[in-house]
Amino acid sequence: MSSTEQRVAIVTGAARGIGAATAVRLAAEGRKVAVLDLDEAACKETVEQITAAGGTAAAFGCDVSDSEQATAAVERVAAELGAPTVLVNNAGVLRDNLLFKMSDADWDTVMNVHLRGAFLMTRACQSHMVDAKWGRVVNLSSSSALGNRGQVNYAAAKAGMQGFTKTLAKELGKFGITANSVAPGFIVTDMTASTAERVGMGFEDFQAAAATQIPVQRVGRPADVANAIAFFTGDDAGFVSGQVMYVAGGPLN
Repeated sequence: MSSTEQRVAIVTGAARGIGAATAVRLAAEGRKVAVLDLDEAACKETVEQITAAGGTAAAFGCDVSDSEQATAAVERVAAELGAPTVLVNNAGVLRDNLLFKMSDADWDTVMNVHLRGAFLMTRACQSHMVDAKWGRVVNLSSSSALGNRGQVNYAAAKAGMQGFTKTLAKELGKFGITANSVAPGFIVTDMTASTAERVGMGFEDFQAAAATQIPVQRVGRPADVANAIAFFTGDDAGFVSGQVMYVAGGPLN
């Protein structure tokens, strides 16, 4: 059992995919987990999976891009589970399109959920971490941060997450708080399924084509990313901060 078993973790976008896998993994590490997503009811399956395995979890609904909702959600987590000292900023959306077709709303929605959401949630949680003199922030970036056709908004947001992470590490380190970023490559999620649909390919064919370009010759699963996040959130990672780990099955350049 982890020595951090009484720590409280918030995982945003945890109703499915990488967020759900991360919530389950952190619960297995001994954390109490706040399973947070836009629709609280959508978190039920993740919470039930955790509690069925003997863990502690509760669902919380929140639009992370809304300042009042983010603050209220963190206050509710603190009241129901305890002060959160682990935060995984995973919530994300896609609004893919080529630049000349991209609308203002496509740009703003992606920026608001990814960057503004991470900012608001981290700002709301950091006082709890400072009080505890211990904290872990993990921000989800992406291999798309290096540039990806049809994702100028998403690529910019995910690159921004890396700068956000490095700045947090510098500002918060003296309080015993680390900040790191995990940047997945091709992971089998609803998001990659939607990308396959956008480019007109069946999802199985899309995965097979992607695997041929990955050195380990397979696509990733949500658990692969959750494993990396679990490392960054542990006690043993206290001297690792401001880093970006690509979970992509090999080098990307």
